[in-house]
Amino acid sequence: MCTVCGCGEGEVQLEGEEHTHEHAHGHHHHHHHEHTHDYGLGSAHAHAPGMSQTRMVQIEEDILSKNNQYAAANRGWFAEYHILALNLVSSPGSGKTSLLTRSIDDLKQELKLAVIEGDQQTANDADKIRATGVKALQINTGKGCHLDAHMVGHALDSLKPEAGSVLFIENVGNLVCPAAFDLGEGHKVAILSVTEGEDKPIKYPDMFHAADLLLLNKIDLLPYVDFDVDKCIEYARRVNPGIKVLQVSATTGAGMESWYQWIKATQQLVLIS
Repeated sequence: MCTVCGCGEGEVQLEGEEHTHEHAHGHHHHHHHEHTHDYGLGSAHAHAPGMSQTRMVQIEEDILSKNNQYAAANRGWFAEYHILALNLVSSPGSGKTSLLTRSIDDLKQELKLAVIEGDQQTANDADKIRATGVKALQINTGKGCHLDAHMVGHALDSLKPEAGSVLFIENVGNLVCPAAFDLGEGHKVAILSVTEGEDKPIKYPDMFHAADLLLLNKIDLLPYVDFDVDKCIEYARRVNPGIKVLQVSATTGAGMESWYQWIKATQQLVLIS
């Protein structure tokens, strides 16, 4: 069991493979990984019986350090092939998959797109993405509550996103652990639904501090829910003064064009770098 967030050393399965443990393989983007994942390490500390706080902190630092090495390799590969990688993070039920599916339908004629889909079980979300005609690969984390850079690097071998493309990485629904694990992405994009509490940014400050963009989703439901948009944005900027906030509805399409313009402008910076 992970000493920090408490999630288990589960069996991580890449779609189409029996399992992803205990393989030594060379990645086409110069990763040489031995699969020794430690899953679920975040910033919320859970006490492990019989283990000192000092030892727990050391384990956390070691795991995050190893993850950051893999993330750096991913980031280098993205830069080499001018790929904009976006790490989409949210609570379960934020409408993340619906927002992503609509985005792909609206952008697939203009941009080269690919998706890595993270979930604990099932390939349902990846199937929804593939129905758009865009290639997607599912990573099932089992008991793990987030993706890590090693999993993403391994997935890139199979997915092989095109040079100059936009890669959406849909993380496991969780506002804690994904904040701590760099995947090598260009930007974290946090998605928060108006059906959730407007105080989420100050309850989960690490995630909103790490995100460059906040998509406030399901704004079509504002007449029916008790949600203070201004207060939510104030809280988000309290933990991250530089965060950009866009109000969108994946259902009606309201505000989605602003999101698409952000993607295109951000991709242009990657293409000319």
